[in-house]
Amino acid sequence: MTTDTPTPVSNKARWTGRVLSALPALMLGFSACMKLAGPPQLAEGFQHLGIPLTHAFGLGVLELGCTVVYLIPRTSYLGAILLTGYLGGAIQTHLRVGDPVYAQVILGVVIWGGLYLRDPRLRVLIPLKS
Repeated sequence: MTTDTPTPVSNKARWTGRVLSALPALMLGFSACMKLAGPPQLAEGFQHLGIPLTHAFGLGVLELGCTVVYLIPRTSYLGAILLTGYLGGAIQTHLRVGDPVYAQVILGVVIWGGLYLRDPRLRVLIPLKS
């Protein structure tokens, strides 16, 4: 028998989810700020990836916006979806030049894992127990 009502989340799971959600948010926020600030190392990285440096500001705004949407509880699902798309683009860009993509994949898993632990509504959509 299945149920469509969310079961309460324990405090331990909720706080673990909050910490797991904060880690990628901090990393993506830092990455976005670096794109907006434009340090010299950014030009090297963009050149290596084959991306014009003129796209850095737009990518930084996009990354920061998606991260903020993820951090707002009412819009966290939309934020997770947007960040998944953003990371998909990052994965494709790194694969194109032969770079490893472990960090981007792990970041995506942590984004959804943190949301799963802190929000009971996602547990109704994706039940891991039978």
